[in-house]
Amino acid sequence: MIDITVNLLILFFIIGMFAGFFDSISGGGGLLTIPAMLMAGVPPLEALGTNKLQGIFGTGSATITFASKGHLDFKSLWPIAFLCFILSIVGALIASQIPEQRLAIFIPYILILVALYFGLSKNISDIGKTPILRFSILATIILSIVGLYDGIFGPGAGSFYMFALLYLGGLGIVQATAQTKLLNFSSNLGGFIFFGLIGAINWEIGAIMAVGQIIGSSIGARLAIKKGIEIIKPLLIIICIITAVRLL
Repeated sequence: MIDITVNLLILFFIIGMFAGFFDSISGGGGLLTIPAMLMAGVPPLEALGTNKLQGIFGTGSATITFASKGHLDFKSLWPIAFLCFILSIVGALIASQIPEQRLAIFIPYILILVALYFGLSKNISDIGKTPILRFSILATIILSIVGLYDGIFGPGAGSFYMFALLYLGGLGIVQATAQTKLLNFSSNLGGFIFFGLIGAINWEIGAIMAVGQIIGSSIGARLAIKKGIEIIKPLLIIICIITAVRLL
């Protein structure tokens, strides 16, 4: 049991705000939240669960912001969002049974490749391109695998959603960011429910970080809509590289 002081809660609020900002634009908020919780003495599995708690508020807030600006069609997206939700519960069950380190072996190398794609590609724009895969195939195979991964481990999940929607789905970068937030919210929610059921959540830390997430993600989502590729692309590259280096 860690000693939760007022100063510690203030620190977690600030961390949650910055994490929400980055999550709403490029993902990678877990790079701030999970290490902070581990350094504060939160057990690893509880840190994963608490991260899902605060994460649903950040991604949920960003999703609402994008939807209010007309960038989300819930009618067509709810089936894949629900699939990501279910598979993240399965992933969280797997995470509770196996060491996290085994899950991280190949992830940093994949993230480096994703960063290289974002950095070198000249085809990424605010305007969509011709998709490589039909959305039904993309959703049931690629995006659902990312949802499963998000429940198991998490780091880089937002970048993987973005890569799939941009490169394979042919979406414009703002639309892809909006859909990523919805899918990320769904997979965060599934993991949160499972971790909550097994008691692997620190509610005090999660609640104060959630308040910060709401503020940071609202600011970030509005900035992403306004600036588009100008801010999203460089942050995606930076987050992919930092995540990969940390995992390595």
